[in-house]
Amino acid sequence: MSARITRRVVATVLASGAVVAAAALPATAADHRDHRDHGRSRVVIGDVNTRDGHGRFARGEWIEVVNTGRGSVNLRGWTLSDRDGNRYRFGNVRLFGHSKVRVHTGFGRDGRHDVFQDRRNSVWDRRDTATLRNDHRRVVDVKSWSGRR
Repeated sequence: MSARITRRVVATVLASGAVVAAAALPATAADHRDHRDHGRSRVVIGDVNTRDGHGRFARGEWIEVVNTGRGSVNLRGWTLSDRDGNRYRFGNVRLFGHSKVRVHTGFGRDGRHDVFQDRRNSVWDRRDTATLRNDHRRVVDVKSWSGRR
């Protein structure tokens, strides 16, 4: 076999290998990403209780924030806000997998399952929208409701 034919065969084999590798690379990367995200936690807004039973006071009002995944999420710096601009910023709250925390409008002592905004007046109207943002200000979840609860 001449040197010219040998170079062509080698070039063809290398080019074919490069095409196969390029075609397989995105599939491999996509598979890796899918496996990594499979167990990823997702934090959402759960139940909402706008009934305080005390007029303008915030005694029984709360919103649940739920971790639907297996891994824990630190909510430090996350915010929960309404359409009127009222905002609650989470402190060092670790939300374990498949757990929830109630964000109460009124006064109380923060714990693992309950945190308090320490407000005297209601925040969540009977018709309102809650927006949950992460510590990078990206919207994580939005929940709206209207009418009687």
